[in-house]
Amino acid sequence: MAAPRLRSSLRGALCRQLLLTLVVFSFACEACKKEIFNIPSKLEADKMIGRVNLKECLGSVDHIQSSDPDFRVLEDGSVYTAHAVVLSDEKRSFTIRLSDTKKRTQKEILVLLKYQKKVLRKRHTKETVLRRSKRRWAPIPCSMQENSLGPFPLFLQQVQSDAAQNYTIFYSISGRGVDKEPLNLFFIERDTGNLYCTQPVDREEYDVFDLIAYASTADGYSADFPLPLPIRVEDENDNHPIFTEAVYNFEVPESSRVGTTVGVVCATDRDEPDTMHTRLKYSILEQTPRSPGLFSVHPSTGVITTVSHYLDREVADKYSLIMKVQDMDGQFFGLMSTATCIITVKDSNDNLPTFRQNAYEASVEENTVNVEILRIPVEDKDLINTANWRANFTILKGNENGHFKITTDKATNEGVLSVVKPLDYEESHQVVLEIGVANEAPFTRDVALRMTTMNRAVVTVHVKDQDEGPECSPEVQYIRIKENSAVGSKISGYKAYDPETKSSSGLRYKILHDPKEWITINEGSGSVETYKTLDREVITPKNDLYNITVLAIDQDGRSCTGTLAVSIEDVNDNPPEILQDYLVICKGNMDYVDISAIDHDSSINGAPFYFSLANTPPEINRLWTITRVNDTAARLAYQKNAQFQEYFIPVAVKDRAGLSATKTLRVNLCDCTNPVQCRAAARSADVILGKWAILAILLGIALLFSILLTLVCGIVSARNKKAFPDDLAQQNLIISNTEAPGDDKVCSANGFMTQTANNANQGFCGTMGSGVKNGGQESIEMVKGGQQTLESCRGAGHHHTLDSCRGGTVEVENSRYTYSEWQNFTQPRLGEESIRGHTG
Repeated sequence: MAAPRLRSSLRGALCRQLLLTLVVFSFACEACKKEIFNIPSKLEADKMIGRVNLKECLGSVDHIQSSDPDFRVLEDGSVYTAHAVVLSDEKRSFTIRLSDTKKRTQKEILVLLKYQKKVLRKRHTKETVLRRSKRRWAPIPCSMQENSLGPFPLFLQQVQSDAAQNYTIFYSISGRGVDKEPLNLFFIERDTGNLYCTQPVDREEYDVFDLIAYASTADGYSADFPLPLPIRVEDENDNHPIFTEAVYNFEVPESSRVGTTVGVVCATDRDEPDTMHTRLKYSILEQTPRSPGLFSVHPSTGVITTVSHYLDREVADKYSLIMKVQDMDGQFFGLMSTATCIITVKDSNDNLPTFRQNAYEASVEENTVNVEILRIPVEDKDLINTANWRANFTILKGNENGHFKITTDKATNEGVLSVVKPLDYEESHQVVLEIGVANEAPFTRDVALRMTTMNRAVVTVHVKDQDEGPECSPEVQYIRIKENSAVGSKISGYKAYDPETKSSSGLRYKILHDPKEWITINEGSGSVETYKTLDREVITPKNDLYNITVLAIDQDGRSCTGTLAVSIEDVNDNPPEILQDYLVICKGNMDYVDISAIDHDSSINGAPFYFSLANTPPEINRLWTITRVNDTAARLAYQKNAQFQEYFIPVAVKDRAGLSATKTLRVNLCDCTNPVQCRAAARSADVILGKWAILAILLGIALLFSILLTLVCGIVSARNKKAFPDDLAQQNLIISNTEAPGDDKVCSANGFMTQTANNANQGFCGTMGSGVKNGGQESIEMVKGGQQTLESCRGAGHHHTLDSCRGGTVEVENSRYTYSEWQNFTQPRLGEESIRGHTG
């Protein structure tokens, strides 16, 4: 896995380098000051030939490139040979390209190399030469103590080059502390190479100074490579260790086990790492409260842990530790500092709630409900108003019937015992309850203690007797009565009892509500009897119970209410009923029609139904048949030779218990394609006939008024004893003589009949004609221009048709018509009026 990643990283670096090179060469190039180096004809590899001031050419350089691969340029401008070089010519040159990719600028420095032919100047013979065996130009280890007291300038060491044995050499240095901040901290004597420091140095600010020493001749020739000269500042234990925080705050549960981590304290030291100056040791100087010692700190890591299981919030809920840290691994001469650590002990449920006493007593009257009878206080040392403190009460024993309930008062943490279901003194005079209490949060102590995590107490509840009223129990009592039972039928009714005596004596009963007022109740015994005939079919729904509300009252006026549920048993008192009345059958399109029936009785007295034709004329039996379709329907079919007309067909239907009924169906066998057509025509005919019927009624009323007027006029004439004038008699009064012996009748114009003394019977004739009885035959005489109704043919208590009036001839003065002539006149006109009525 590592090798592919490395290859990928190298490829990425090469791509970035190539891209950078392309960018650099795309910039506009400018030439800077030309540099000339005098070098020998032969140069070894990695030989420094000089240094170029890069910043003077380009202030910010992030890419340096040499055009000649035999030479490489470092970031400080030093130019080295990459390979062994031999100059064949006196001059050789190459270009150093400098690039700033951020500013997108590029500049070039031309470097000219010259072959040095002159001989270095020999030292004067009088000059002393420091001869050193095997002297070489190499890094010399050098250090200085921080915070040195001097005297300053402080000599550090002497730098010398091997070339100084034969040539005059001048020394110089560069780097941080010389030409970089802090400036002028170091300097070197030009002739001797003695290196000095000008002031004290703080290692925590500058731990090392990387100087570069140069050795050159008077004419500027570099006699040797630049010498890296690191000046290391030796550490002094001059910094106290410092805690990262002045006050630490930690929390720990009181139920924590030994060795539980509370928190970590940490300190830092600016002195040199991995030395005794920075080897820190932690300790606890002081604990408040002092006893017992509950915490310890690891000397190297600063981890604070518990060392005792006696950590109890109820004893102390907060501890303060003075923490100490000391360098030099805690030796007495080491530097130290302190910090405060506040440890808060968090509450755990390590204390059980306890009852203040083991037994309690309470009392309550029987039949009372939703009443508080006792408050039970508890004590708990845990933190108030937390789950570790709040109590949960439980009724462990004695509440099997659910009479009691216990809750917790959130404000006082008391157990509140209440009665939620009425108690009965007659059943039990007292109830003993066992109450348990625990916390909302689980107990956190050891397993051995968890077996006793619930405290218990006994509560004895005394039930007080109360003078109770009657008790309607059960509240709903059931009886059965057959419908159509005789009025006054007696049935056992409702029974209540006195709960103290368990007896019903002395109780009175009263009906509070009877929906149909069918039942009365005996006030003393509670038995009931029917006041009206019961009908199951009027109850909705029919199979439901008929409920009567009964009130039971004792001698003191106390009462209870119950329900008497009456189940009314069905009697087959309703025959089946055919639903259809008028049926239309389109002959040719319909071969039959279905009819159906219902029965309001219960199913045992209902379907299946049996349909049949009942007492039908022979022609109906020949043309119509009825067959069964299902339990409640039958099919009425006709023969092919049946004519188009309306038929009246009596159909009998019988239920399963044998009760039957007959209904005559009006069946219209019609020439139609849709029964709606015949129904519409029938409705139109009914409307037309209705108009004629109204007209006939109006004509009858007009005729009645005319008769009454005639009678009044006759009475007035009779009182005045005035005879009819001859002309009036001859014009309006017709006298009929009988040829055979019999009763003579004379009708006057005023409607009264004159008769002989031998005639005992009286008759009534119309105003404009008379009926004459002659040998069992009667004739009707009509006066021309007058009006005659059929009622005018009544006489001697007999009603006669027009036919009965035929036979006798009636002669009328001036103008007389026989019955046949009257019939010939009226019949065609009556027919025309009938046709107009139907077509209209």
